[in-house]
Amino acid sequence: MSISHFSATVWLAFLLVIALLALVYVLVQRRRTRRVLQFSNMELLESVAPKGPRVFRHAPVVLLLVGLVLLTVAAAGPQATKKVPRNRATVMLAIDVSLSMEATDVPPTRIQVAKKAGKDFVDGLPASINLGLVSFAGTASVLVSPTTNHGAVKAAIDNLKLAERTATGEGILTSLQSIDTLGTLLGGPEPPPARIVLMSDGKQTVPAFEDADNPRHEFVAARLAKTKNIPISTISFGTKWGTVEIPREDGSMQRVKVEVDDAAMQEIAKLSGGEFYTASTLQELSKVYDTLQEQIGFETTMGDASRPWLLLGLLITAAGVLTGLLYRQRLP
Repeated sequence: MSISHFSATVWLAFLLVIALLALVYVLVQRRRTRRVLQFSNMELLESVAPKGPRVFRHAPVVLLLVGLVLLTVAAAGPQATKKVPRNRATVMLAIDVSLSMEATDVPPTRIQVAKKAGKDFVDGLPASINLGLVSFAGTASVLVSPTTNHGAVKAAIDNLKLAERTATGEGILTSLQSIDTLGTLLGGPEPPPARIVLMSDGKQTVPAFEDADNPRHEFVAARLAKTKNIPISTISFGTKWGTVEIPREDGSMQRVKVEVDDAAMQEIAKLSGGEFYTASTLQELSKVYDTLQEQIGFETTMGDASRPWLLLGLLITAAGVLTGLLYRQRLP
């Protein structure tokens, strides 16, 4: 029952009244004790005095005072931070499906682990989130437009197919287009908050990474996302020692190293105002997605926190009344 501040602090002044009541009770008890001691026949006093524990007789009053304190705190309107599901937010999940995702450095394969973690990520998002899915290899495709039907997104993740080359910039631009389209359909004075979650395991090959001025380049697309106030959370997935087998023209197979490109993923996140993550196991990828669920799916707001104080105050006050009736057959 943490408290950040109170909305009606004037009610806290009632704590002084409670303190005064406690003081009056103590004074009355002392005065009563002095009167009892005026009896000269102590043997007679001991014979008529109750044999029960003397401390317990104060329990009803103590419970009532504690209950009043808790009710006073509730009346003062305690405020606390709360996590609530976001409404109208849009999330585009962009997943790299280039052939390098066949690498087995993340067993059984990168793509299989990506599918499992991706579906778990979808399950953890609030139902009110508009979620879409984009896959990209040599080109990018919108598999699911932003929707609250998260089951459709999970089904599309299950059906991801691998293809040649990697066009990371296309994945970003296609995600931005889907977000813009949804914003147009929803209308309103301003578009809903949006974010792209981009997972890739390798370096961009389309267009050439060195062609930094190409409008389809991943860094150019990241800057565009920044101007639209759409941060990109990037996940660099895989290891430095991953390999895949690629067929040669003569039909034989050659083993090619497909190491992750952390530097490019980090730069995309930086340029767009997002966050950069790395993962090389299912556990690490799931942990990254859990973090993103908290950031994307929920927001921290200030809200009323008086209910626990009110309920506890009522219970303790009722306990004080009951104790007084059972122990002394009357209220204190």
